Amino acid sequence: MAALEVKPSEPPAGQPSGQPARRSSVLGGRPARLLRSPGLLLAYVWIAVILAAAIHPGLFAPDDPLRQDGARMLLAPSLDHLFGTDDFGRDQFTRTVWGTRLSLQAALIAVAIGLVSGSLIGLVAGALRGRTDSVLMRIIDIMLAVPSLIVSLAIISALGRGTLNIAIAIGINSTAGFARLMRSEVLRVSNATYVEASVFAGHGYVRRLFSHVVPNASRSVLAAATMDIGTAVLTVAALSFLGLGAPPPTPEWGLLVAEGRTFIGVQWWLSLLPGLVIVLTVLAVYRVGRSFNRGRTSAVA
Repeated sequence: MAALEVKPSEPPAGQPSGQPARRSSVLGGRPARLLRSPGLLLAYVWIAVILAAAIHPGLFAPDDPLRQDGARMLLAPSLDHLFGTDDFGRDQFTRTVWGTRLSLQAALIAVAIGLVSGSLIGLVAGALRGRTDSVLMRIIDIMLAVPSLIVSLAIISALGRGTLNIAIAIGINSTAGFARLMRSEVLRVSNATYVEASVFAGHGYVRRLFSHVVPNASRSVLAAATMDIGTAVLTVAALSFLGLGAPPPTPEWGLLVAEGRTFIGVQWWLSLLPGLVIVLTVLAVYRVGRSFNRGRTSAVA
């Protein structure tokens, strides 16, 4: 009986023989994904508009956000005043645009503080393990056990009111989540086959840690940080709504919503329209962050 002849599988067209097929990169498929997902495309466009308004608000609203005019108090939305005017005659759209910089800046500072501090704690815990890991994780568990709003209010009470202090409070409060995620990723990547293979290649522990473990573990943490920006925007607005942010008449998203609640029964747009900007920004950031996370997962698979 003749032996079966097994032919080697031929490489795909355009793929050199003897080389493994290259996986498609995350960025390589992103333009096609945008065309297939109108919601993702709109999220990118909205974030681009928000960033432009934060960098150069005069492009969208050249008027002074603090200028008062008694002749135009509490006007309804129109072509001249897209979001209407408040009880001091100030254009609400202008104040919303100029408040983008302060609100977004506070959210980015908060995420940066939580990302850096949490990643360092998680890296130390996952790399050293043992007693150091146990002590650090018990501290993180205590931080997670206390409601985040209570922690933020306690920190702001100690530091004082202000948008920067809100950002610091939110950043400290988000440290625990980033620490746990970084630790779990360090432990997962450390057990990967290519990391274990580097031991036989003669790589030392420090070299393996910073050449293989940290770069691969950081991907999930950065994807989570992107989604956490939306949460930070919402938390900054909530604390500003409570009067813990910038003092009036400084334009800030949460403060604009709070100022309009006095007239919510009649001039509902004063609170609704700035609040709608907050909601759309949070949803857009979350949508983009979810696409990053999905792209990272498909690239690793």
